[in-house]
Amino acid sequence: MNDKNVNPEVTSSEDLSEDSILQSSPHNGGENFVPDKGANRTSDNSFTGSAPDGSGKIVDQGTPLEASENRGVESKRLSMNPNPHPHKKKRSWMPYLLVVLALITVILVSLAAISFHFGVGGDLGSSEKVAVIYIQGTILTGNVPAGLGYATSEEISENIRRAAADDGVRAIVLRINSPGGSPAAAQEIVEEIKKVQAKGIPVVVSMGDLAASAAYYISAPTDYIIANPSTNTGSIGVIWIFQNMSASYQEAGVNYYVAKSGEMKDMGSTWRGLTDEEKEYADSVVMESYENFITDVSEGRNMPRSEVKELADGRIYTGTKAKELGLVDDFGNLYDAIDKAAQLGGIAGEPRVEYMNKASISKLLLGSDSGGSNETAEQFVSYFEESPYGKILA
Repeated sequence: MNDKNVNPEVTSSEDLSEDSILQSSPHNGGENFVPDKGANRTSDNSFTGSAPDGSGKIVDQGTPLEASENRGVESKRLSMNPNPHPHKKKRSWMPYLLVVLALITVILVSLAAISFHFGVGGDLGSSEKVAVIYIQGTILTGNVPAGLGYATSEEISENIRRAAADDGVRAIVLRINSPGGSPAAAQEIVEEIKKVQAKGIPVVVSMGDLAASAAYYISAPTDYIIANPSTNTGSIGVIWIFQNMSASYQEAGVNYYVAKSGEMKDMGSTWRGLTDEEKEYADSVVMESYENFITDVSEGRNMPRSEVKELADGRIYTGTKAKELGLVDDFGNLYDAIDKAAQLGGIAGEPRVEYMNKASISKLLLGSDSGGSNETAEQFVSYFEESPYGKILA
């Protein structure tokens, strides 16, 4: 057979076999591209064949080999990624909402605490108030932080002045728990009480466990005194205390040489006792302070001086006995005193109460036994507790 007469179909078949090998090679992503029957390769590596509609027309249905290979690789990549378009996770708004709610709660609690501190309650629209001022501990002059067991005339006087400067305050209540203290401190507080009374602001005392000596000195000039039947009060009088430690110094071998300009310059010092002249002078000083005390009680309670002197021998009275003697007016607690103050101040209905110096957390911590607070208190009051001239108390 002549080679020229080789059947062209055989040639096409061989070509197709060769193409089939190329299509199944690893470079095409493992996918075979098989052309339709009757398709022929053209010079640009595409195939031509009959149209699928059977019209017999020859149309170009070929695809470049490289494109088919790329399509195969893309198909493989897509098959390996089940989620080709991942969605971003949405952020939850719940934590933000919780933070906002927590802040709102803190603000509301703070406002409630502030309102309670200033005595806001009852009729919030009312501007008529009763101011409550606490006097707790030994009374003395000076600047001692509150909460250390001392009530200073400076702090008490300042709170009385603040209350009087408030146009809404119609009356003042002094809540007293004190054994007394310095006559001078009591006199400073009494002067402030008289000033607010001159402005038409009544002052009522509420006695707690103890309101004796200088504490009663403060109470006497007020408009009304309320105590409990078991309250300890009275102790009207003045005392001057001296301490003689000369025997202890001699036993310890401690000697003093004192250079002084006058015989009484070291009066009351611990290294010696009082001379007869000094004792007589001390008695005169005590009686002078005592007479002032009697005067304030007599005027404040509207009692004759002679009658007050009969009661003023320094003894303590119970609330029950004090009421019988005319030293207090009635029995009741703090809230009874507030009601009485509101009545005297002309307040109709439930009054607003403003606590001027009520104990706070910081004051309680400062006045506790921890943190060396006792040493701090001693430092503040050493001038009073360790006076070289003895201690005068009322």
